[in-house]
Amino acid sequence: MAPVRKALIAITSAHAVLYPDGKETGLFITEALHPFQVFRKAGFEVDLVSETGTYQPDWLSEQKDWLNDADRAVWEDHSSEFRSKLDNLLKPSDINPANYGLFFASAGHASLIDYPDAKGLQNIAAKIFTAGGIVSAVCHGGAIFPGIIDPATGKSIIATRRVTGFTNRGEEEHGILEVIQGWNKQTIEASAASCGATYISPPGPWDAFSITDGQIVTGANPASAHVTAENAVKAFEAI
Repeated sequence: MAPVRKALIAITSAHAVLYPDGKETGLFITEALHPFQVFRKAGFEVDLVSETGTYQPDWLSEQKDWLNDADRAVWEDHSSEFRSKLDNLLKPSDINPANYGLFFASAGHASLIDYPDAKGLQNIAAKIFTAGGIVSAVCHGGAIFPGIIDPATGKSIIATRRVTGFTNRGEEEHGILEVIQGWNKQTIEASAASCGATYISPPGPWDAFSITDGQIVTGANPASAHVTAENAVKAFEAI
């Protein structure tokens, strides 16, 4: 039986000081918005879920360089389908994994904080994967993979897979590698290695880049959210 044409986008519940002047990281808006739009255009029903049913936007993701006028209009319209679902986030206890054929982990640096221990989200993703669905992540969303276990192997679903995500070089250029280390959290490159995956770097830290390896689809950074979602749809269609 083919997986259900319904997508679930995971949202980070975490927030923490990351930027100067005490500004905080949280959900990087377009990393959820662009996939939402891609999935809806492809005919998927889409729901949004976070581990606690809460979220906070990433400060940087609200700035003009990262949120263009069209995206801002959707973000600021609380009656839009995307913002309405974000304002009324589901929790893992609200979700029946059998109702979804695609799981997408959106991000923001805050994902490094809560995704590694987000057992509710991880269990949902594992069940979607086991049922033959697609599991995808963009940028720092890959922090969720160590806890998504394939019951057939007892290992992460990305063990032996080729994946991408935000680069260590990007963290250094952003000037926040030490902040992440202060959180006592792994970078995406380190996280992938811990799972036995092969990390593939994009040509540059900010270049749009995505990799598909079977049921696993990953993207490198905010600029990759759209193409990663498109590739997740293609992988779903190939099931």
